Amino acid sequence: MTTRIKIFKTPWPYVAPALILLITFTYVPVGNMLWYSFHKWDGLDPTMTPAGLDNYVRVLTDEQYWRVFLVSLYYFAASFAQIAIALYFAVVLSFSVRFRNLFKGILFFPYLLNGVAVGFVFLYLFQPDGTLDTLLGVLGLGGHTQQWLGDPDIANLSLAGTSVWRFTGLNFVLFLGAIQSIPGEIYEAAEIDGANRWHQFRHIIAPGIRRIISLSFILAISGSLSVFEIPFIMTGGANGTRTFVVQAYQTAFQFRQIGLASAMAVVLLLIVLLLTWIQRRILPDDEVTLT
Repeated sequence: MTTRIKIFKTPWPYVAPALILLITFTYVPVGNMLWYSFHKWDGLDPTMTPAGLDNYVRVLTDEQYWRVFLVSLYYFAASFAQIAIALYFAVVLSFSVRFRNLFKGILFFPYLLNGVAVGFVFLYLFQPDGTLDTLLGVLGLGGHTQQWLGDPDIANLSLAGTSVWRFTGLNFVLFLGAIQSIPGEIYEAAEIDGANRWHQFRHIIAPGIRRIISLSFILAISGSLSVFEIPFIMTGGANGTRTFVVQAYQTAFQFRQIGLASAMAVVLLLIVLLLTWIQRRILPDDEVTLT
């Protein structure tokens, strides 16, 4: 057997392109980000000034930087509503329902839209005398019009609602695919034993899609901490809507503090990893058996 044939019998020639792309576009940038986080650098000067842990100390002690994490709580709470809505429709549309393919398309369509386009659409919806105020006036509820994006107490609720509208479709598709992977014979046996829809959900569907539910919570945690497009497009971080990622973007590209922004990104990465580890400890990914 020649050397060339031996090489192609190993897995390395097949995984090498993917590994090269992964290292080049993921691990090398992360390594650069770590390096920048220990320096003071404006992103343009050819030399960087070593800063030690100063950037991390500033991120963790300056109220301006850690206070924006409180804004993420709006999106974190909204993600639970998003998961509940997606799970409800996935369960309902997994059974025989009239026009269910139409409803599937309607639910998934917002996720296909570009985040910038969604931001502009809802910007016109929430602006004073905009679509929402007009609709409330037509319904005789004109007294309930608000400064949907101008009032700090309401702006984050408006933005979190926009996020729910856009990302419910993603959770819906994940749940629906997991539900449809459960063998139909199990439902038929349950119906013969007299199980209604609630019993089927409680004893078949919920245990069968537990891994997907766990994945959805992980995505909800990381997503709520890294919200960027919607608040950046709709308010630019004004009126108390600045998220941690918007703050990091402005620090890096408006105030030219690349080192400090890199430290913020590293802190965010560590927080997401820590929360994911805690979530996995609380909800371990055990093997599920439905038979």
